[in-house]
Amino acid sequence: MESSIADRIADEVRALAPELQHRVLEFARALAISEPRGVPGRQLLQFSGGLSHEDAQLMREAIDKGCEKIDSHEW
Repeated sequence: MESSIADRIADEVRALAPELQHRVLEFARALAISEPRGVPGRQLLQFSGGLSHEDAQLMREAIDKGCEKIDSHEW
């Protein structure tokens, strides 16, 4: 009977020095939190067309005007 991937990984990790085991653990945790979250794009299609071209242009202009500017006195 073939071992599961988790079993095979566990066998490999057990053979490593404790510091390397810790690095594997950190890597596994990083992979778990980097997993894409949210909803598939097809679920967002219901919102398609809900914004007029004019409203979209106004939003673009507001973003261009108010974003990516540095206020040196802010801090």
